[in-house]
Amino acid sequence: MTLFEELKWRGLIKDTAGDDIEQKINSGNVTFYWGTDPTADSLHLGHYSSLVTAKRLALAGHHPILLVGGATGLIGDPRPTAEREIISKDAVAKNLNGIKNQVIKAFDGKVEVVNNYDWIHKFDLIDFLRDVGKYININYMLDKDIIRRRLDTGITFAEFAYTLIQGYDFLHLFETNNCIMQVAGSDQWGNMTTGIDLIRKKTGKEAYAFTMPLVLDKYGNKFGKSEGNALWLDEEKTTSYELYQYLINVDDEMVIDYLKIFTFLTKEEIEEYERKNNNHPELREAHKALAREIITDLHGKEAYEEALAISEALFSGDITKLSGKEIEMAFKGLTPYQIENDINIVDLLTDASICSSKREAREFISNGSISINGQKMTDLEFKVTKNVAIEHKYIVIRRGKKKYYIVVFN
Repeated sequence: MTLFEELKWRGLIKDTAGDDIEQKINSGNVTFYWGTDPTADSLHLGHYSSLVTAKRLALAGHHPILLVGGATGLIGDPRPTAEREIISKDAVAKNLNGIKNQVIKAFDGKVEVVNNYDWIHKFDLIDFLRDVGKYININYMLDKDIIRRRLDTGITFAEFAYTLIQGYDFLHLFETNNCIMQVAGSDQWGNMTTGIDLIRKKTGKEAYAFTMPLVLDKYGNKFGKSEGNALWLDEEKTTSYELYQYLINVDDEMVIDYLKIFTFLTKEEIEEYERKNNNHPELREAHKALAREIITDLHGKEAYEEALAISEALFSGDITKLSGKEIEMAFKGLTPYQIENDINIVDLLTDASICSSKREAREFISNGSISINGQKMTDLEFKVTKNVAIEHKYIVIRRGKKKYYIVVFN
């Protein structure tokens, strides 16, 4: 397959602009950009398809530019329902630096990162209206899908003008960096075509663009959302184990599409996983491959193996295989109960609110429903000491099959 054919097969091309864009993509020597506004100090899993697509193009010989919107981030692009909350300049600067470092790491330093504030802040209002606003017809802007959808509820002038700034970004990079192509999610199509129109009117030359479909689950929710919270690419914000748990449990009917979109596995390898997924879905081989490829690409082989070890230890119940660091990773969402001294198991279960009373605690222990670091408790007189704690610090208590609690010796 050519690169263009591969991108189509992977489901990564939705809209295209430019008569010979297929030839440009296959040529392997185009400077292109993709962008994001610094609304947080890390990209999240929803951004990952754009990041991986940019890496595919870079591996084929194209030159990538990441534009982080220090200017556009101060305004916020129009949302379908309401205006975005304004972010402070200090927060934008902090977020921008976090994203920049993240992307440079992902590309092993082989990527150019730019900030549109560097050129937008040099405009005064009159110059911007003359040099940019004059070339874009108001009816053209009103026809943009995201703007049209907001007309009934109202849209501010700042949001309305957002497309002009993003359009100018493309023109600026076209003129200063010989950047002739933009790549983005399909929700950015209106902004991208504004840039192409501005380039054509100002320079008389052609620019190119293609969009990727937004990646959704089978219910239409954005990929990478877990109970309403983003799964961050920053390992300090979302651990590799948390990513593993999300990816290993994606919908069976979507996993092959995700392998195409998010991994660098070949067509033959993915088709083999598709066969395995159809014949033996219970083995979850495709899901395991998805988790392995994404986590390894983001955080390295060691981080993936650590996430896998945690998952296997919890599944088997052998908590003693885990280190203190892995316990903290596995139970990141739990607030540890702190203790200073040795304590009777019944008292601990009651004091830590694991059981509602000493009577209930005794019943759970007698029924074999309590385990400490993977060992079932039956002794009502058992003493919880540092000697039974992992690294003389961590106690993992399981009540029943699924409820976990963390106790930590100070």
